[in-house]
Amino acid sequence: MSANDLTIRIGGEAGMGLESSGAGFSKALTRGGLYVFGLPDYYSRIRGGHNFFSVRVAPHPLYSHAEPVHVLLALDLETIRRHIGAVVPGGAVIYDAKEDLPDDLHRADVNFCPIPLTALAEEKGGRAVMRNTLAFAVAAGLIGFDPTYLESVVRDNFARKGQAVVDANLRVVEAGVDTGCAFQADFPYHMEAIPDAPRRLILNGNEAFALGALAGGCRFVAAYPMTPGTPVLHWFAAHAEQYGVVTKHAEDEIGAINMAIGAAYVGARALVPTSGGGFSLMVEALGLAGITETPVVIYNAQRPGPATGMPTRTEQGDLLFVIHASQGEFPRFVLAPGTVEESFRAGWRAFNLADRYQTPVIVLSDHYLAVAYRTVEPDALSFDEVTIDRGALLTPEDLDGLEGDYRRFRVTDSGISPRATPGHPKAVWTTTANEHDELGAINEEPENRIAQVDKRMRKLDGMAREVEGPIRYGPEEAELTLLCWGSTYGPAREAVDRLNAERLGWANLLHFHDLWPFPVEATRAALERTKRTIVVEGNATGQLESLLRTHLGYTADGSIRRYDGRAFTPEQIEQRIKRIEQTE
Repeated sequence: MSANDLTIRIGGEAGMGLESSGAGFSKALTRGGLYVFGLPDYYSRIRGGHNFFSVRVAPHPLYSHAEPVHVLLALDLETIRRHIGAVVPGGAVIYDAKEDLPDDLHRADVNFCPIPLTALAEEKGGRAVMRNTLAFAVAAGLIGFDPTYLESVVRDNFARKGQAVVDANLRVVEAGVDTGCAFQADFPYHMEAIPDAPRRLILNGNEAFALGALAGGCRFVAAYPMTPGTPVLHWFAAHAEQYGVVTKHAEDEIGAINMAIGAAYVGARALVPTSGGGFSLMVEALGLAGITETPVVIYNAQRPGPATGMPTRTEQGDLLFVIHASQGEFPRFVLAPGTVEESFRAGWRAFNLADRYQTPVIVLSDHYLAVAYRTVEPDALSFDEVTIDRGALLTPEDLDGLEGDYRRFRVTDSGISPRATPGHPKAVWTTTANEHDELGAINEEPENRIAQVDKRMRKLDGMAREVEGPIRYGPEEAELTLLCWGSTYGPAREAVDRLNAERLGWANLLHFHDLWPFPVEATRAALERTKRTIVVEGNATGQLESLLRTHLGYTADGSIRRYDGRAFTPEQIEQRIKRIEQTE
């Protein structure tokens, strides 16, 4: 039978190439007209430790990974030991025939398929490391997926290594597909390609954000590598020459943000990708951007803390930190995209907001959104929507007509002072990390301090009109509303669909993607249309709940939190809601 939704999971030790092969298989499925949600799971070590990659595939759009596994590709026995409980009845476990499978790992309702993975990879490809490619080819044969698409990915991925390497991998794919087909009779789940489907994109949140930032005019990127934000630096480094982006691998996070502030000072749109630990080192420089009114964008792909925490896991623990980071008071934006599409939009929109209000903008992603691959429609990344707004940036012609001294920090009703980049003889100015007067000179007088603080804080009036309120998904008149922010959107959305499949029109959700300044009026209006609410977020203290109480005096009817380093699944949210219902 054809499956409507299935998950293929490959597992083994770190260093076996699971992420690259999983990404390649995800691309092949997408080329075959299917939708994919691919999620890597790995320990923070170079060798050793159990890694796995889950590829969920369906003929309809997907927004999350899921718990049931239909095909388990085990490159070692540890994979079976850890994941056999997730395999659905009738599912398949592909493992190396050289392994002696212990009795305690057997399940009567699962198809165990011993295949000489190592021997076959060495025979057809010449290297045992090609077991991962072989295993995915076996899966393709098992589910009845056209191998042509997998072969096309192999050609693209290995072309730079020469035809001999391409041919070796193609032989491995052919052998794997043939082997998988031999087990089809005992396997009830099939997922055939849709050959006439339109071409689609598959990318993760890091890639989508980087594309959006580039489209928005980003021309300077500085970073010190820190998982899971590092791939944004890698992406720009790979495309720097093609698109004219200066990309700097700084000596540390402090150097990175100060480089970006310097680049923004002279007019470049500047970006700093990092994670929570790196952002912690940047907070004094964040204050420098605040007091000098320098537009800079910081991308914080969150991971569990404190300190080093869990470098390759996910959490939403930095929200209140980034809202209040750095000493003193100054305005900033905090955006929290929840999907690939929103990550792209945040990429270019952040630079417009930074320039328009001459203030830092922090984009909060997290490991789950950053690294998970998802299939989207070609027009999902709305390049036509991209605009570039430099705000009150004076042109050379404006400066030619300037009379009197240029006052960089001129007190205005909006709080936004006309900005000039260095180089024009009529706009020679200085700035400092100290409090300063309109000309930029250090000034500690009380009247000046009040005037400059009030000027900066008046920006919040305009900023409050820029932030967007929560987006509703699901029927407007619902008994239960889930409140979520950032990457919890995908699992929460699918949980809503599952709940409504059982009780028509029972649940919906409100998803927050702009969190500071907090969208008070839009949130109040949205909450007035709810009956009962549960907040779903990936932290231990309920940080969105804190914002709701602080700014609206609103207390939700319940909460679902996860902070074990893993992302929510739709099944987990659905089950937690049902347990809450049963206890009331």
